[in-house]
Amino acid sequence: MAALTIRNLDDAIKERLRVRAALHGRSMEEEARFILRKAVGGVTGQSLWERSRALFAGDKGVELDLPPRGEDRAPPNFD
Repeated sequence: MAALTIRNLDDAIKERLRVRAALHGRSMEEEARFILRKAVGGVTGQSLWERSRALFAGDKGVELDLPPRGEDRAPPNFD
């Protein structure tokens, strides 16, 4: 695991982090890891599905014209 030192952190930010960590029952360090994971960890699984559905719900979606389908092509000949 890597370690990270954050210098010149504003006292007000540190205090807000301390309060936020206390509200969530975590240490300040764990709260900072949680925030960083959420910020840069990406979105996967069910959360990704829910976000994409919300993003394109209702009038926000688009209707695409489907290209016409042709006949099936002949199978390849390996002789």
